[in-house]
Order: sequence, then structure tokens, then C-alpha cells
Amino acid sequence: MEDCVFCKMVAGEIPITRVYEDEVVLAFLDIGPISDGHTLVIPKRHCASVHECDPDIVAGVAGRLGSIAGAVAKAMKADGYNILCNNGRAAGQVVNHMHFHIIPRKTGDALLTEWRSYKYEKGRIEEIAEKIRESLA
Repeated sequence: MEDCVFCKMVAGEIPITRVYEDEVVLAFLDIGPISDGHTLVIPKRHCASVHECDPDIVAGVAGRLGSIAGAVAKAMKADGYNILCNNGRAAGQVVNHMHFHIIPRKTGDALLTEWRSYKYEKGRIEEIAEKIRESLA
């Protein structure tokens, strides 16, 4: 896409700090990291979000995430890592090109600490599951 910043990175029009590249994906350091080694992994072919991508593109990226994440964690001597994919503005997606964040973590780093979970009201879980099953059809 002409106006996609990540597509411009793939085309070499915008400089990046590359950590991995092959025919399917490009991985580079995030310029606004939340931890040292924060890496973005993108498909070279444009698609906006996971549910809009061709399954082969998603599979190609997913097939490489493990080795890239392992390398990032090893290089950063991380105690763990998060892999995140924000889809849509409400979920925090800023660039409309599917991408995965690999965020190296250290014990006690206080990153991503708030996760507001709750319990479903009686019967609600089955209502939601049915809506999702219907949407899959």
C-alpha cells in the first residue's frame, strides 16, 4: 500500500534496524520500545489485521515468531516475553498493517501489569459462545 509506513519499510524507503528478514517476514526493532529489544514482526505482504489476512500470510508469520522471539529473549537475557498483536484502533493498533510485538520481560519490570479480569454472569458465557459460533459460520 502506498501510504502504509510498514510497506515503505519493506520497500526500503524508510530506514529500520533489521533483526531478521526472509521472503515472508521482516523483523525490526521498534522505535518506541517499552523494553530493550522490543521487536516488531510484520508480513512483507500488506494486510491490516489478523482476521483480514490470508491464512497463508498469518501462518507464515506465526511459523517464524517462535525462533525470532527466542532469539530476542536470549539476546536480552529476558526472563520471559510477551507476543502481542493489536487489531483495530480500540485495541491499540496504530499502523494498519498486521504486526506482532515481541516484548522481552524481566521479573518485576512492571510492564503490562494491569489485566482487569471478571466473572461472567450466570448464562452469559454460553450466550457469548453461541454468538461467536454463529459468526464463524
